Amino acid sequence: MSHIHWFPGHIAKAQRDLKEKLNLVDVVLEVLDARIPRSSSYENVQNLIGNKSRLILLNKADLSDPDYNKLWAQKIEEESCAPVIITDLNNQKDINTIIDKIVEISNPIMLELLKKGLLPRAARTMVIGMPNVGKSSTINRLIRKGKTKTGAKAGVTRQQQWVRINSKVELLDTPGIIPTRQDDQSRAIKLACVNSISENAYDSEFVASELLKLIQGAGYEGLLRQYYKIENEITTENIARARNWIVKGAQPDTVRASQFILSDFREGRIGKITLEKPSV
Repeated sequence: MSHIHWFPGHIAKAQRDLKEKLNLVDVVLEVLDARIPRSSSYENVQNLIGNKSRLILLNKADLSDPDYNKLWAQKIEEESCAPVIITDLNNQKDINTIIDKIVEISNPIMLELLKKGLLPRAARTMVIGMPNVGKSSTINRLIRKGKTKTGAKAGVTRQQQWVRINSKVELLDTPGIIPTRQDDQSRAIKLACVNSISENAYDSEFVASELLKLIQGAGYEGLLRQYYKIENEITTENIARARNWIVKGAQPDTVRASQFILSDFREGRIGKITLEKPSV
């Protein structure tokens, strides 16, 4: 199976759920994966969120190449006209910066409410993004900062709770999952590499093989050779042999090697790698 397969019914439901949640908020936190900023973004996000204010988090910066993080942040800000924060969410300063920026972005919205004679309230925000870009981690870190649940709002299902982060910010504690339908298979492969697509949708041996090509194409061949102690051609077969992962018939265990290659990349064991360059 050399293609990523999609499930249209699931995508349609995700779109409906996301639009319902977006109607409830003032500010949208969009999370991207710093290793694949382009592929982890949603091309039609502006149509999706309408006139909502947006803050973009370039997340997992602890796994990506620091030489490209700032370049990507600048490029995304220019293209989106939205502020971008580089974060790995392991740093409390990142969380404080996110909260401060939400307050700053929401100030004009709150002033408009006051002009209309409405009572002042906290800005309402939610986190959106592709699967596994760090939405839940973002929510959990923000919730630990606030901790106080404020209960359901009118028109919100009981499962959706608001958490008071501070007197000026409330957070919807459920993430908005952007549908991961992609007609572009090269983008789909990158999403599979960072685990943003269900494992049921792809063959791990195919994706691991493509990942090795992507890493080398991005200029990190040296990291692969250093980590896997390999001098010949960098393939799943040769990595399996280098690790002495052999199955019946003295054949390389490419299944095991593929699983480790994907895991090693996703956990940052190979090194800090950005698969997409800002010029792309």
